[in-house]
Amino acid sequence: MKKKHTEHKVEEQQAAAASEVPQEEVEEVQEEAAAQAEEQPAEAPADDLQDKLAEANDRYLRLAAEFDNYRRRSAKERMDLISLANENLVKDMLPIIDDFERALAAIKDSDDTDSAKEGVELIYNKLVAFLKKNGVKEIEAVGKDFDTDFHEAVAQFPVEDKDKKNKVIDVTQKGYTMGEKVIRYAKVVIGI
Repeated sequence: MKKKHTEHKVEEQQAAAASEVPQEEVEEVQEEAAAQAEEQPAEAPADDLQDKLAEANDRYLRLAAEFDNYRRRSAKERMDLISLANENLVKDMLPIIDDFERALAAIKDSDDTDSAKEGVELIYNKLVAFLKKNGVKEIEAVGKDFDTDFHEAVAQFPVEDKDKKNKVIDVTQKGYTMGEKVIRYAKVVIGI
C-alpha cells in the first residue's frame, strides 16, 4: 500500500508541476530554443577563426614583402659601395692626368730629349689604363650636343655655322664617369 501511495504522490507532483507550467509554454520555450540554435549556427566560431587566420596571413605576407624589399635595397647599396669604393681615390687622381696632359703638351713644343717624352707618355698611358681597368671613362664632348647630365658650360662662343649651335666646340677640362655615375663633369665651351 505504501508503494501505491508513493506512486500516487509522484503522479500528484508531476500533475502539479504540469499545472504550474502549461504545456503550450513548454512548447514555446522549446521552439524559441530551436530558433536561437538556427540563428547562431555552429560555424560562427569557425568564421571568426577564418577571419583571424586571414588577417594573420595578410600580416605575414606584408612582413615578408617588406623584408624582401629591405634585402634587395641592402644588396644594391652593398654593390654600389663595392663598385664605388675607390671613387675618392680616383677623383684625387684626375688632376694628375690633367698635369700629365699639360706636361705632354709642353714637351712636344720643346726640343727636349725624346726619352723624356717617352717616359711621360708611358706614365700617362699606365695611369689611363689603370683608370679604365677601374671603370673610369672619359666623357666624349667635342662635337656633341650640350648635355647638362655630362657637361658644365664655362663659356659660350658665337658661331656662324648653324650645325655647331648648342654643341660643344671646346673642352677646358675633361669629364669622367665611373660605372654609370658622373664623377667629374666636363667643363666645356658651347656654341651659340
